[in-house]
Amino acid sequence: MSAVRVTGFDHLVLTVADVERSVDFYCGRLGLAPVRVDEWRAGSVPFPSVRISPDSIIDLVHGEPQGANVDHFCLVVAPLDWAQVIESGVFTVLTGPVSRFGARGSATSIYVRDPDGNSVELRWYPQDAVADR
Repeated sequence: MSAVRVTGFDHLVLTVADVERSVDFYCGRLGLAPVRVDEWRAGSVPFPSVRISPDSIIDLVHGEPQGANVDHFCLVVAPLDWAQVIESGVFTVLTGPVSRFGARGSATSIYVRDPDGNSVELRWYPQDAVADR
């Protein structure tokens, strides 16, 4: 038995070329909540973050990305119309929508590109539509 028991996901650090552009992408296009953005702009903290859930964030650290160190990460989204998302032109869509296996079973997802070239999977679980009713 392992002495360590993982109980959740805390944060992901992304190295980004333009922090403001990344804040706009993750907060504006994806609707994530900003964390410490004003403090970062004032110079009192070294980087801002965006909140995925009450327990997890993405830190946006300024620097020049030095190649891929993460293949992609996946964000669960509320039920939506994939065709509308693709046709909106808001995202650079890499692939999808297709059914893929994930942490909670099969779901439909698309892959999009963020401003720094990171692949972000946007996943919708059909069981969430039932839970929202």
